[in-house]
Amino acid sequence: FPEWFSFMPQIFNNNWTLLLLTAPVQFWIGSQFYSGLKLLIKYRTADMNTLIAIGTLAAYFYSAAVTVFPVFFTREEMQPALYFDTSAIIITLILLGKYFEVLMKGRASEAIKKLIGLQPKTAQVLRDGKEIGIPIADVIVGDAIIVRPGERIPVDGSISEGESEIDESMITGESMPVHKKVGSAVIGSTINKFGTFTFRATKVGKDTVLSQIIKMVEEAQGSKAPIQRLADLVSSYFVPAVFIVAFLTFIVWLFLGPVPAFTFALINFIAVLIIACPCALGLATPMAIMVSSGSAAHKGILIKDAASLEIANKINTVVLDKTGTLTQGKPQLTDIIMFNDNRQAEILSLAASLEQRSEHPLAQAIINKAVKEKTELYTVEDFNAISGKGVRGFLQIQSQRIEAYLGNRALMADIGLDSSLYEVAISKLENEGKTVMILASDKKIKGALAVADVLKKESVEAVRTLKKNNIDVWMLTGDNDRTARAIAAQADIDNVMSEVLPDKKSEKVREIQEQGKIVAMIGDGINDAPALTQANIGIAMGEGTDIAMESANITLMRGDLMLIPEVIKISQRTMRIIKQNLFWAFFYNIAFIPVAAGVLYPFFGILLNPIFAAAAMAFSSISVVLNSLRLRSI
Repeated sequence: FPEWFSFMPQIFNNNWTLLLLTAPVQFWIGSQFYSGLKLLIKYRTADMNTLIAIGTLAAYFYSAAVTVFPVFFTREEMQPALYFDTSAIIITLILLGKYFEVLMKGRASEAIKKLIGLQPKTAQVLRDGKEIGIPIADVIVGDAIIVRPGERIPVDGSISEGESEIDESMITGESMPVHKKVGSAVIGSTINKFGTFTFRATKVGKDTVLSQIIKMVEEAQGSKAPIQRLADLVSSYFVPAVFIVAFLTFIVWLFLGPVPAFTFALINFIAVLIIACPCALGLATPMAIMVSSGSAAHKGILIKDAASLEIANKINTVVLDKTGTLTQGKPQLTDIIMFNDNRQAEILSLAASLEQRSEHPLAQAIINKAVKEKTELYTVEDFNAISGKGVRGFLQIQSQRIEAYLGNRALMADIGLDSSLYEVAISKLENEGKTVMILASDKKIKGALAVADVLKKESVEAVRTLKKNNIDVWMLTGDNDRTARAIAAQADIDNVMSEVLPDKKSEKVREIQEQGKIVAMIGDGINDAPALTQANIGIAMGEGTDIAMESANITLMRGDLMLIPEVIKISQRTMRIIKQNLFWAFFYNIAFIPVAAGVLYPFFGILLNPIFAAAAMAFSSISVVLNSLRLRSI
């Protein structure tokens, strides 16, 4: 289309200049499409690359022939058209679409690197009665390993001496530190919060839980089907058909056409190939993907790869992690119960004063509530954390020094107080999935405080919307069964899988898939990574860990579960547009190929000039672009 570039120097209108400038685009930049020719020659099949290669090569070599032998192609004093621009523009546009697809996919391999980065580099091992630091790779099964507060546990094992609170949230999803004592299993790379203990290594190297997570993520990555396969399937039949039509066109014109028969035959043969050039077909999928992913981004939905959009519209089962996905992920003080005519404000004041030196999540929930309520805090002295039971301290209230306790039933029993009198109220809160702490001072039980990881406000509506769309909803969590079922009841989720470790999480997802279900897994933690990659679609919450987001196909940039139905809606609309694009792209070819072959010539004397073939091809591309732009309104 030289008229589009009239501002260019005259040298660029020279046929030989265009031939030389187009050659690198055709044979260097466009060489990646020639794999389609290998398929055609070696396996007698075809894909999108075959169409692109045949179309652009036909345009280029025809134009090259016109440049070298212009007289041979001239008929009735009409100058032959050149299609160097067609060749170069097709390759450029299709590669641009592929570039945007690559941008969306991101770098999934970084998820593996970050998982590996969680592993400690060294371990403090007892050998020959001495404590020595050795590389993690040198730890063997049976080694006695010492872990101090704040350190990561090097490998999997079992505690042989001491006790502590372990933050296992990265593995189990449990939001609270877990009390561990002699005989308790510990998991490598989890964090020791408080006490010092010794444990025996039971699993090292590739056998640890974290190593298994890494292995599962590696195996599950790259297992998605490309969204382009619909076009490739049709292309595998379309390309041979185009060859047959073009060959028959050449034969018919050669033997039955007017003089010069060979020129007519060759030009119409080329016209068929030009009209079949898959510019619109190449744009059909990536253009729709680019527009829909942009629209999704405005809604806070980041789509990593095109395949996710193809699969998401088929989702019929959604599996939700609990902590940080359905719930807020941060414990909150939900209830204060008064016993023996004590005031609520007094109970909160005593409990918060007692916990002000603690860094435990339960303590922080109480302190945060006290700060919000502007509650008076007393000075605490001789504070002591009693492992697995609670805390004790002396509070300076005015001129009095009062001993106070906050903890579980076992702590109350240790100090000689009977909590069974309040069992009904305490059990009611526990059955709602809440952690209850009993407050005692002056050798009397004053009240109880309940802390829980509460539901996000939009969780119930999201579950209701999914069910309304005939999508099964499951909860999958490493948390205890009572808490899980309490949260599930609040969210109106009927299917619950609780106390599930990461390797089992991916197995549970696989079991659902084996029932013929198309599964979307939604999670936010490292512990969810294997399940996210195992699912047909992995959706990570943007407020979660980087590893969860990089293991997922789709990331929700805000923790709003109402975005899940929106993901499905966007996918459905996008696939509908893609299929429309593919239909019109193929319809254009099917409708105009007979015209290019010359079927109208015997009746109306009409032949399709390749210039008009290129114009029709441009119109087809424009229609695909305009149709794709409709996705901006989703």
